[in-house]
Amino acid sequence: MEEEKPLRIDVHTHILPEIVPDLHAKYGYGEWISLQKTDDGKTRMWKGGKVFRVVEPNCFDPEERIKDCDNYNVDVQVLSTVPVMFSYWAKPEHGLEMAKYLNDDLAETVKNNPKRFVGLGTLPLQSPDLAIQELRRCMQFLGMSGVQIGSHVNEWNLSDPALIPVFEECERLGAAVFIHPWDMMGQESMEKYWLPWLVGMPAETTRAICSMIFGGVFERFPKLKVCYAHGGGSFPMTVGRIERGFLVRPDLCAVDNNVNPREYLGRFWIDSLVHDDKVLKYCIDLIGEDKICLGSDYPFPLGEVPECGHLIENSNLAKTVKKKVF
Repeated sequence: MEEEKPLRIDVHTHILPEIVPDLHAKYGYGEWISLQKTDDGKTRMWKGGKVFRVVEPNCFDPEERIKDCDNYNVDVQVLSTVPVMFSYWAKPEHGLEMAKYLNDDLAETVKNNPKRFVGLGTLPLQSPDLAIQELRRCMQFLGMSGVQIGSHVNEWNLSDPALIPVFEECERLGAAVFIHPWDMMGQESMEKYWLPWLVGMPAETTRAICSMIFGGVFERFPKLKVCYAHGGGSFPMTVGRIERGFLVRPDLCAVDNNVNPREYLGRFWIDSLVHDDKVLKYCIDLIGEDKICLGSDYPFPLGEVPECGHLIENSNLAKTVKKKVF
């Protein structure tokens, strides 16, 4: 008898609406994203008068996504917006307008394909009150499973008191929180070699994890369900240094929480997108096999695309561990 294949749920995939309203033309400020279709079937994403990225139809066409999933044995995709769409820099009411547009479109995609897709909403976090309002709408009316948020919100790290009510409401509603790097620190001095994506993104994720640990977010909300993108960024490789800083300079590190950072290993999830089998094994040993989820960053080429799960499938991990990660 042929062995049954484990269910594969990809927690890290991004989607766009096929049409995005031109809020720059409407409001006259900011680097809003606009879309322009090309003759070859692709779409250009424009940001601030420059082409930010060229995307294929699978970035917004559910049928194309399902074909790719079928070809590479992915049963379910967890959908979230492309982080550049967060628009935390916008005026709060305009950020809410964009968030609602994105969430409505994503929810419709999930509604039409409930066995293949799960939805994560986006929030106008520059206004915690509006963010909570939209969070409730996402969870209670749009049927989403949680939200995707950025690694920081303008000048706020994720430990900022302004954001505490949002995390409190996420815990109360049982909303999963997927944290993705965006607006990378230092990117203005790293324009060459694609360094914001190669260096800045791992640092941003570590910034988010450390902020939530040192800020006591996990202490205040022990039932909060949090997953970090890209294998937790550089955090798994630098946790020893982070712990050392906590031990030797508690006057700088332990000002809001006196619990050793290492105690939080296993309290949150990371995805499997680390691109190296030795790093994957290390992360499983460090975080725990129950706290790592399959993640591909579909449909973008820096992710594990198109062969989602290839690294896990070809590793020497035990079948029981592979099944848990999948």
